[in-house]
Amino acid sequence: MPVATVVALWRYPVKSMLGEQLQATDVTDRGLLGDRRHALVDRETGKVASAKSPRKWPTLFAHRATYLEPPTEGHVLPAVEIQLRDGRLVRSDETDVDRVLSAALGREVTLDRSAPEAPSLEEYWPDIEGLDHRDTLTDETMAPGTFFDSGVVHLLTTATLEHLGQLYPEGRFDVRRFRPNIVLALTNGQAGFVEDAWVGRSLAIGDQVRLRITKPCQRCVMTTLEQDDLPKDPGILRAAAQHNHVRVGVYASVERGGQVRIGDEVSLPR
Repeated sequence: MPVATVVALWRYPVKSMLGEQLQATDVTDRGLLGDRRHALVDRETGKVASAKSPRKWPTLFAHRATYLEPPTEGHVLPAVEIQLRDGRLVRSDETDVDRVLSAALGREVTLDRSAPEAPSLEEYWPDIEGLDHRDTLTDETMAPGTFFDSGVVHLLTTATLEHLGQLYPEGRFDVRRFRPNIVLALTNGQAGFVEDAWVGRSLAIGDQVRLRITKPCQRCVMTTLEQDDLPKDPGILRAAAQHNHVRVGVYASVERGGQVRIGDEVSLPR
């Protein structure tokens, strides 16, 4: 019996930039096809540029990345178009893309299309009770050979966002703050942090895709940052820390790939 319906799909062609909303996409063993396949690398440190370090990278969320054509399974990924904060456009296949992005971000960067075996990034931990660290900067390892922080698919239910909104009504718990790949609306009337109970279980989406829910998603300073019309709000992360151990959404691995579409039914096979 279905427990949810897919209501939104998001892909982020360049790590820590704004992404693109989809109607349908292929899911592979590396998540949504084309997701986080590019990243900026700081030439000085060799670390992946991340909005998790907003003092060093304060304008990453002012850039948006989209594929010029929909990626197709089994083919080379198409070029990515990046809209800069001033509205200018630059493509990933242009010879001066690194120079343009370096000038826009104020640091020398390279747009990498393949991840190193041991990628890492810097993460700032704000002074919020419940975080592993407070008011400090740490070096964090990433999933080997990828530009993912942890799991290759991030799922989030609208029930969780609605529950957080009730707990902290002053905040805007917009899905964009949490950068999920797949957003689900529950059909069984459950409320609260529902997806936390799915850890360790398989999830069937539509007729093809099967995911394995691996662990909760621990949130970070990125959820508090300004983007588009969303204001900076440390209360977003504070609410997650106070009420759900900083967890919002879950990570998943891919047991079986295929296509996922808006409107697909979601079930929890026994």
